[in-house]
Amino acid sequence: MKKTVLIIALIVLSLLIIPAAGCEEKVVEAGDYIKVHYTGTLDDGSVFDSSEGRDPLEFTAGAGQMIKGFDAAVIGMKIGEVKTVTIPAEDAYGPYDEAMLLVFDKDELPEDMDPQIGDQLSLSGTDGRTMTVPVVDVSETTITVDANHRLAGKDLTFEIELVELTKGK
Repeated sequence: MKKTVLIIALIVLSLLIIPAAGCEEKVVEAGDYIKVHYTGTLDDGSVFDSSEGRDPLEFTAGAGQMIKGFDAAVIGMKIGEVKTVTIPAEDAYGPYDEAMLLVFDKDELPEDMDPQIGDQLSLSGTDGRTMTVPVVDVSETTITVDANHRLAGKDLTFEIELVELTKGK
């Protein structure tokens, strides 16, 4: 009887002291496929994007599919973990670039076009991609559009929750 109690006590003690092999909690590493929920806010607290009410965002960590700071923020996270990070503009959409203010002569526009400040125009790049840009100034002879990303020059804060992790190969 004493021997049985001693054996049971040793088994219980070993379960408390020795972690089971292979039960380490997985953490995100570059190359892992992950799903996250997130909310992005600006310095004033306004939300500029969120996955709330949608499917989680899916991507391969460290593959350059996300802005640099977001990619770096998820490395080391565990499933269920929630973290808040502030990403400086340089690691987000870059600094605001005055050279991206593009001025066009009005006589280059279609005759029936009368752009106003705040209008959104589509521009085609030399690579064939189309981008939508806001009109930021209108004069008698020119219009100016801003081709910067709308979040360029802004520090971004994200609350990120890791909801799924599939280890990379």
